[in-house]
Amino acid sequence: MAVAIRKNSEVFLYQQVVTLIQNMKKEETLRPGDKLPSLRNLSQKLDISIPTVKQAYVELERLDVVTARPKSGYYLKAQILRMDKPKKCKPAIKPISVACRSLIEQVYEVVHAPDIIPLGIANPSFAHPSDKTLGRIMRRVISQSGAKANTYGAVDGYPPLKRQIAYRHLDYGLHIEPASVLITNGAQEALAIALQCVAKAGDVIAIESPTYFGLMELIESLDMMVLELPACSEEGLCMDDLQQAIEQHPIKACIFASAINNPLGSFMPDSKRKKMVEILESADIPLIEDDVYSDLYFAHSRPIPAQAWSKKDLVLTCGSFSKTAAPSYRVGWLINERYQNKARLLKRALSCSSSLLNQWTLSEFVRNGEYDRNVSQLRKVLRCNKERMAAVILKEFPEGTRISDPQGGAVFWVEFPVGVDTTELFHQLIEFNVSIAPGAIFSAANKFRRCARISFGLPWNADVENAIAIIGKVSKQQIHK
Repeated sequence: MAVAIRKNSEVFLYQQVVTLIQNMKKEETLRPGDKLPSLRNLSQKLDISIPTVKQAYVELERLDVVTARPKSGYYLKAQILRMDKPKKCKPAIKPISVACRSLIEQVYEVVHAPDIIPLGIANPSFAHPSDKTLGRIMRRVISQSGAKANTYGAVDGYPPLKRQIAYRHLDYGLHIEPASVLITNGAQEALAIALQCVAKAGDVIAIESPTYFGLMELIESLDMMVLELPACSEEGLCMDDLQQAIEQHPIKACIFASAINNPLGSFMPDSKRKKMVEILESADIPLIEDDVYSDLYFAHSRPIPAQAWSKKDLVLTCGSFSKTAAPSYRVGWLINERYQNKARLLKRALSCSSSLLNQWTLSEFVRNGEYDRNVSQLRKVLRCNKERMAAVILKEFPEGTRISDPQGGAVFWVEFPVGVDTTELFHQLIEFNVSIAPGAIFSAANKFRRCARISFGLPWNADVENAIAIIGKVSKQQIHK
C-alpha cells in the first residue's frame, strides 16, 4: 500500500496523477473503456486542485492513454495502434458471379443457436437496448389508435414517419421531400428495390471488398455479377481504383457503405465521398449508398449522406432503424426522387407494405426525442466496448494479428497471421459456444481466408471477454498444429 499523492515530493502533482492513472491501468484497476473520475471527484479524493487534475488528464490525452469525449468525460484507451491495420486487397481482374450462400447460411444458423456468444452478427442496438421505451410507446399508440394501427399501411409508408426521416436530413443541409422517402422492410429490402431500379440480371455491380455478405447474397439472387474494389480499413475506397474500374469494366451500378463501412469500420472523409459522387455521375453510374451505420459514428459529427453532392439524382440512400433501435421491427427506407415511381411498384410487388404499428411506434420514438437520446447513449457504450475488446484482442490473439480501428459501427475486422483459416476457426469455435463471421463470406472471390468480423455490439461482460480469449487460444492452436 502506498500514498497516492505526496505533496512534499519534488515530482509535480499533476505528474503524480499521470503516474497514478498509468499504474492503475497496468494493474488493471482501470481497464480500457472505463471512465476516469470527473475532475471534481478526483480532486476531492486526492485533496488537490481541479486545474491540477485537468493538467494531468490533458497530459494523459497527449500520451494517448485516455481520450476526451465531449459532455461525457475522459476514458481509458486501448493501445490499438500497437497492432498493424489489415492489408488492403488487390483489385479484381474481372467481374464474377456470386456463390457463397452455403457458408452464409451456416453463420446465420449458429447465431440463433442456444448459449452461443454471437460475436459473428452485427447487432449494435443489443449493446444498449431500447425495448422498454419502444414497448411503452407502442402500448400508447395501440391505446390511442385502436384498430387503426393493425390495418394495412400505405405502400410507400406511414406519412408522419416519412416526414420525420425527411426532416432529419435538414441537419446535413439536405432538403428531402417526404414523397421521396419509401418505407421498406429493413434496409435489405431497400437495397433490393434500389438495385432492381437501376440494374437487371447479368449487369455488373461494383462493391467494396470486403463488403457486407448480405449484399452479395442479394446480387446472387438477382443473377447479377460483382466487381470487387479494394477498400482499406481507414478511408475505404481509393478513387484511382474506382476511376480505373469504370474505364475498364461495364459497371451498371455501385453499392457502397462509404460513410461507415461494414465490416471494416472505415470512415471516408466527406471530401473524398464528394469526389466519388462526381466520378460516378460523370459516367452516369447510380450509387446505392448503404447508410445504416452513419448514426453510430465515433467522430465529432455524423457523416453527410452522399446525396448532398448529387447533381443528377443518381444516389439512392438506404437506411434503417435496425442497427440503432429495433432490429425486429424491420423498418427501413429508400430515399430518391428519380426512381421513386419504379421503387413503389417494386415495393408493392414484393411486400405490399410495411408494418403500420411498427412505423407508428418509431415515428413517435423519433418525434419525442427518445431516438436521439438512445443513439447518443448507444454510441458511448459501443466506444467503451470497442476499447475493452481491443485490449483483450491485443492480449490474447496470436502475434502478427492485424486489427482495424473502426470509426463507427460495432465490428472489428481482424486479419490473423499465416496458418489461421477463419472458416475452419468458425467451425472449431462452435464447440466452445462462440461464433464469428469468417472472412470468406465477405468476398465473392473467396478472399480473406485469414480474416474475420468480430462484433463488440453486445452488452460487455465476463462471458464476452472469455469468448475473445477462446478465439485467441484456438487460433494459436491452428498456427502451431
